[in-house]
Amino acid sequence: MEPWFAEEERQAINDYMAEGGWLTEFKRTAEFEHRIADYTGAKHCIVVNNGTISLTLMALAAGIKAGDEVIVPNYTMIATPNSVKMFGAVPVFVDVERDTLCMDIECAKMAITPKTKAIMLVLANGRYPKSGIEAFQKLCSKYGLILLEDSAQSLGSKYPDGKHQGTVGLAGSFSFSAPKVISTGQGGAIVTDDDKLADKVRKLKDFGRSGGGNDIHDSIGFNFKFTELQAVIGNEQMKKLPWRVERKKEIYKRYMNNLSNVNEVSLFKQDLICTTPWFIDILAINRDKLQLFLKEKGIGTRVMYPPINKQEAYRVTGEHPISNKVGENGLWLPSASQLKDEEIDYVTDAIIGFYRR
Repeated sequence: MEPWFAEEERQAINDYMAEGGWLTEFKRTAEFEHRIADYTGAKHCIVVNNGTISLTLMALAAGIKAGDEVIVPNYTMIATPNSVKMFGAVPVFVDVERDTLCMDIECAKMAITPKTKAIMLVLANGRYPKSGIEAFQKLCSKYGLILLEDSAQSLGSKYPDGKHQGTVGLAGSFSFSAPKVISTGQGGAIVTDDDKLADKVRKLKDFGRSGGGNDIHDSIGFNFKFTELQAVIGNEQMKKLPWRVERKKEIYKRYMNNLSNVNEVSLFKQDLICTTPWFIDILAINRDKLQLFLKEKGIGTRVMYPPINKQEAYRVTGEHPISNKVGENGLWLPSASQLKDEEIDYVTDAIIGFYRR
């Protein structure tokens, strides 16, 4: 995966610099926020310096405090649990569904305790849980829990009812780091329809100021602001998002068709009507040997997230079979939006050749 910046981004930066702007967030940032809100259908969008912080701020603004338990999937980028660990909340790991790698709702039910405050549902690679987002809404309503969506990988992906991922829970979070479908280098966004939460997030990211440009503070806050340079790039990237969404689907289809007769490899199911695959993720027999073979062919791959509870950073007891399986067999294949069809064919031909040896 690689970001895709072109002449439009370069020219937009040059134009902005020629205006003599101060670079700190201002009108271009507001424009970027409006573009994301319009695209997702959210009432509010607040952008911050990175996707981990957007997770942290929406959790803080939702009222989660140190000592509260937050249920998170054991298969996810480690930013998900780290985002609440940062302020002393306790991430509780549960396993994921085999087909979607989204949180298994039955595992989530078993993890609820009197200390549980929220469920942070990760929409893995733009997929939604087989149990449905409505089942998680009902579960949270039954136990008085907050539903938050880590939709870092989901810009351009919707639920079957047409709602954009990230807009169903109390708040959702997107990421714009280098590998995402659009990128500003680093960056994150919080979307919500809740006026109070949006106001809290805006204050949290700006030192707790009572209003922009003053030094009157009616709450504790921090400095997690965006920059106009990032926003200038982001606005140009957003113009290209509709095409990239369609191209991502075409890439997935070509991989799926090319590898349909390779029994040793399985792609995760993707609802291409509603969702956009961010990465081409597979389970592969003899993954490590396959990865080495592809590297020798000049093909870059990356091992998928290992189970977080077994990583040195956490070392939490528990066995989560699907997370373990992904850690053993999961592999990301080349997935950049700018991949040409013949490059995809080269990758899949190499995979077929490996298993036919």
